[in-house]
Order: sequence, then C-alpha cells, then structure tokens
Amino acid sequence: MQISFEIINRTLIAKIEGELDHHTSVDVRERIDREMNMKQIKNLIFDFERLSFMDSSGIGVIIGRYKHIQKLNGKICITDLNPQIDRIMTISGLRKIIPIYNNLSDALEDM
Repeated sequence: MQISFEIINRTLIAKIEGELDHHTSVDVRERIDREMNMKQIKNLIFDFERLSFMDSSGIGVIIGRYKHIQKLNGKICITDLNPQIDRIMTISGLRKIIPIYNNLSDALEDM
C-alpha cells in the first residue's frame, strides 16, 4: 500500500494505491489525520483510482474521516472507483452518505 497527498486550497487529496485492509488501515488513518492537522485541511477527497482491494477496516477509515470532516463543516468525497470497490461502497451504505465522482476534476469542482 502506498499513499500520496496533494493539497489544493484547503482540500486534501489522498491517493491510495494497493490494498486498504486491516494490515494498512491504521497507517492510512494516522497519515491522513496527521496531514489534515498539519495543513489545516477542511475538505477531503479519497482518490481510489489505484485501490485494488478494501475490507471493513477500509470502510472504518472512510467513516472516521467522514465524521472528522463533518465537525469541520467540510466536504468529503471519493473518486475513481473500480467495480469491486464500488460494490463495497454500495453494500456498506457509504454511497448514501458520501458523494462519489468518476474523476478528480469533477470532485474538485464540487469542493
């Protein structure tokens, strides 16, 4: 698993590559939180273009960041889902609470 960050205005873009599971979720959560706190981030975009697998621990990471962003009166969204991850988002109910975009530029327009 690799994670990289990009910041546009006060929006953090977290690009996750590989697997977001019980082995990697703690590290991902800590790195995103650290980046958000250091840079005074208000909005968060998860870019899942290169995410190949996610389990319930990954869902927990998303929900935790969602709650944090809500406290800041910010926005959170997800982009570039492959069919497998999209199915997980639908089954878990996350699609009902977090906007999902086909690409990063569409997500940035809404921020």
